[in-house]
Amino acid sequence: MIGRLNHVAIAVPDLAAGTAMYAGTLGAKVSEPMALPEHGVSVVFVELPNTKIELLEPLGEDSPIAAFLLKNPAGGIHHLCYEVDDITAARDRLTQAGARVLGDGEPKIGAHGKPVLFLHPKDFAGTLIELEQA
Repeated sequence: MIGRLNHVAIAVPDLAAGTAMYAGTLGAKVSEPMALPEHGVSVVFVELPNTKIELLEPLGEDSPIAAFLLKNPAGGIHHLCYEVDDITAARDRLTQAGARVLGDGEPKIGAHGKPVLFLHPKDFAGTLIELEQA
């Protein structure tokens, strides 16, 4: 059901510093910052030959990333994103198997302009999973 790894998301307390580390220190190609108020984050994407790294910074105190950074002040891996062909079919199959979809269960538009869903980390070995329709 899942396809390729789309990205690994890393929460950072300072997006500019995270961008400088990846672009400067590691020499990676990094996108321009993008604010996603509907998700409570600002993001950049680090482009790699086989996938992407998404750096996430909270937009305000109500951001889920702000809560993550309270527990992990230096930042850290926040989630893994896998591609699926049909997000609604994937959701239905997963919920029938007992997996929990976060939020209201309806796909939202993500940073790539495509529908996304998040799956409860307790159902996936402590890892928050994002599904993105390919």
